[in-house]
Amino acid sequence: MALSTPLRSNLVRPLTGLTALSSTGHLRRPFSSSADDSTVITVETSVPFVGHKCDPPSRNVETTPKELLGFFYDMALMRRMEIASDSLYKSKLIRGFCHLYDGQEAVAVGMEAAITKKDCIITAYRDHCIFLGRGGSLVECFSELMGRQAGCSKGKGGSMHFYKKENGFFGGHGIVGAQVPLGCGLAFAQKYSKDETVTFAMYGDGAANQGQLFEALNMSALLDLPAILVCENNHYGMGTAEWRAAKSPSYYKRGDYVPGLKIHFSSKVLQESDDEDANLCANLLWPLGQDFGQVLGKSLLGNLYMVRVEGISSPAKENGGLVESAVVEQISHPREVESTAGSARKAVDGMDAFAVKQACKFAKEHALKNGPIILEMDTYRYHGHSMSDPGSTYRTRDEISGVRQERDPIERIRKLILSHDLSTEAELKTIEKKVRSEVDDAIALAKESPMPDPSELFTNVYVKGFGIEVAGADRKEVRGVLP
Repeated sequence: MALSTPLRSNLVRPLTGLTALSSTGHLRRPFSSSADDSTVITVETSVPFVGHKCDPPSRNVETTPKELLGFFYDMALMRRMEIASDSLYKSKLIRGFCHLYDGQEAVAVGMEAAITKKDCIITAYRDHCIFLGRGGSLVECFSELMGRQAGCSKGKGGSMHFYKKENGFFGGHGIVGAQVPLGCGLAFAQKYSKDETVTFAMYGDGAANQGQLFEALNMSALLDLPAILVCENNHYGMGTAEWRAAKSPSYYKRGDYVPGLKIHFSSKVLQESDDEDANLCANLLWPLGQDFGQVLGKSLLGNLYMVRVEGISSPAKENGGLVESAVVEQISHPREVESTAGSARKAVDGMDAFAVKQACKFAKEHALKNGPIILEMDTYRYHGHSMSDPGSTYRTRDEISGVRQERDPIERIRKLILSHDLSTEAELKTIEKKVRSEVDDAIALAKESPMPDPSELFTNVYVKGFGIEVAGADRKEVRGVLP
C-alpha cells in the first residue's frame, strides 16, 4: 500500500519549538570565526523521551551557537569521509570489509557532546565516524582504510579495527556483539579505579539477540558498573528487518532489571480507503509480541499483530503467510491509528543530535549513581550493510530517499542554524566546500604513506620479551623468533 502524502509530512517535526533563552539581536557570522559561546539557545527534541524503569529527561536541550556550528561541521566532515570511502573502495584502494556510517552521524556527534575523552567508547565494525569523533584525524582514517603505516592501527586493522586508546576509543570489533562484554570490562576497571567515568558499549539491532550481551548486562547489573549499552537500531541487521529477527524489537527494554531509554522517531499511520484488497492492506501489518498486541488488541482482534510504523520500516510481503485474514479484514476500513511508540514506548528521534546529547548526558549521570542503562537509538544508514550490499534488495529506494528528505541529521542542524540566523545558506555551502577540500587533501596524504613492512606481520601478536619461537611443521627446526 502506498503511503499518502499527508503521512510523509508527519515524518519531520517542524522547528517552531526552537526558542532562544537569551538574544542580543541576530547572530550572523561565518563558521570560521570564533562563535559566541555565551548566548544560550534552547532546542526542543522532536518527540518526548519515554523511559523504561526510569524517569526520562527533559525535551529541552541547551546549546550555543558554537556547538550548533560545530555539529554541522563535524557531521558534514563525517558524511564526506564516508562518501569518499565509498569511491576509494570502488577504485580498489580500500579492500576487504567496509561498513559506512552515513546517515547515523547524529549518534556519534551527540554522544561526544555529552561526555569527555576520559569516558570510554567501544563499538562494532561501523567505526570510522566514532573514531573521528574521538579526536582521530582524517589522515589516520584514510591511511588505515587503505592499509598504510600512517593509519590509526598502523595499517594492520583496516576498516573494522580503528583504535585510539589515548582518547578512550577501544575499537572497532569485527565479531558481532563481542565488544559488549569488553565494554563492560572497561566499566569494571572504571569502577575499580573510582575515576567517575563511564563506558559506552555500542552494538546494532543485529547483535541485540547475542547471548553474550545478556551475560555481560547481567554481570554489570550485579556489580552496578557504569556501563551504558547503546543499541544503534538502523532497522536492518545486514539485510534482515528487525521484526524478522527479534520477537520483541523493544531493545531498550530487553534487560528487564535494567533501566532503558529509547532515542526514537514516532509517526502516525493513515489507513487508506477500503477499495484496496486485503493483500495490499496486509502490507502495513507487522508481527510483534504479546505486549504490543495488548495496546491495540481490541481494534485488531489478533493480539499478535498490529499496525506499526516506527521511523522507516519495510512492510511485510503481501500476505506471505504472516498475516491472518481476520486481522486484514479489521483494518481494511479507513481509520487513523497511532503508532504505539508514542504511548507504550519511549519516543525520541535518534537522528536528532540534540536528543542523543540529552540522552547520553542523562545516561552518564544515571550510570555513575545506579549502574548500567540501555539506550536505543532509532537511526538509519543510507548505504547497505557493507560495500558488498547494494542496500536496495530488502528496502525500497523510495524509503531511503524519504529518510534523506525528512530525517537527515545534517539538514536538521542546517535548519536550526538558519532559523537562529547564525549563518547564511551561502556560508554553510562554503563550509561544505572546505570539508570536501580537507577530505581530498587527507586522501592525498594517506596515499603517500607506505605500506607496512612485511615484518609487521609478526608484531603486536604476543607480549614482548617472552622469546616466542616459530618452528617448522616437524617442530624441530626453529624458523624465527617473534619480537
